Amino acid sequence: MRLLPEPGPSRTLALSTLINTVGRGTWLTVSALFLTRSVGLTVAQVGVGLTLTALVSLVTSTPMGYLADRLGPRGLQIAALLASAGFTAALVAVRSFAGFLVVGVLMAVADSATRGARGALIAGAVPPDQRVRTRAYLRAVTNVGISVGTVLAGFGLAADTRTAYVSLILLDCATYLVAAAVLLRLPPVPPVPAPTHGPRLIALRDRPFLAFTVLDGLMSMHFSLINIALPLWIAGHTTAPRWLISACLLVNTVVVVLFQVRASRGTEDLAGAARAARRAGAVIAVACALFAAGGGVPVAVAVPLLLGGALVHVVGELWHAAAGWGVSFGLAPAHAQGQYQGAYGMGMQLGSMVAPVVVTTLAVGWGVPGWLLLGGLFLVLGALVPPVVRWAARTRPAVPEPAGVPVG
Repeated sequence: MRLLPEPGPSRTLALSTLINTVGRGTWLTVSALFLTRSVGLTVAQVGVGLTLTALVSLVTSTPMGYLADRLGPRGLQIAALLASAGFTAALVAVRSFAGFLVVGVLMAVADSATRGARGALIAGAVPPDQRVRTRAYLRAVTNVGISVGTVLAGFGLAADTRTAYVSLILLDCATYLVAAAVLLRLPPVPPVPAPTHGPRLIALRDRPFLAFTVLDGLMSMHFSLINIALPLWIAGHTTAPRWLISACLLVNTVVVVLFQVRASRGTEDLAGAARAARRAGAVIAVACALFAAGGGVPVAVAVPLLLGGALVHVVGELWHAAAGWGVSFGLAPAHAQGQYQGAYGMGMQLGSMVAPVVVTTLAVGWGVPGWLLLGGLFLVLGALVPPVVRWAARTRPAVPEPAGVPVG
């Protein structure tokens, strides 16, 4: 039940991630209020800006992963963290929508470089059979770090002054710098020479891998169930008390921190990862049914149904996350782990962009039928992963690591 893995590259990566996500938690919590109350942007401008920067991050994800392969992932990761520190500090000087867009785009590119380099760094610094486990540790410490950052941000929100917001932004900058310094403890991962012939961005031409990426990205819409749809459902369509919203979110965070590493067991190979994705879709479908059943019933019935749904949902979330790591590492050629991890991240970004509209329209707008339709969608998405992974495994010209076992 350790928060950090055994000493070595995995622990160094986890420690750097923990430090960095404390700062990220502060920024995620105060960003909207800083931009509206201190910078003076409208809510619409903030929304447009965040959407545009998300698109930039999506487009640059695979090219940044390619650079990680070519330049060496440790160096690019450190450079990206240092750049993020500088761009985050530049937020203090933002006074207009145009300025916010410029800084936001630069932050998005640096964030893409960080994600692509992190995947390649894990692939290069950690033995193949420990990669998924390492990603599980990183997800657990990310939840801890963001939670700590959220608590720290509460002091700034209580003060509600520009000085308080700027202090939190500078704290975020400091965590980027310290996280970069921690990564210096890792031995450099040598760059991989580009192939002498053929296209460079091969991940974007790998149709079965892209098919998996789309499926996985659409499956990731379930994250918005717990963060967006369920709070609106509880507040507007059930007899449950409002405090249940926080309880459900707390259940999610605690279970991820305690059990993500354990849930990743058996997903180190393609067969196990594909089965975990199928289980995840089925379990999330059950959670949707429980959420639907919590509407329009007495409070004594609604509370256990909704809490039970949150608990079932997070089990599916654990399996979905672990499955994605196992498949994305297992299908990537040894010389292109960075760009494949960047392409895999595009799916998650796609899911996060379309999820708010989809889950609010169906779950909140359509009510019980919408919840059941969402459950059916997740069930189908999970069931499609094994055949797509089998297709992808057949198209590999060679399997560089012991991840390419037949998928059941």
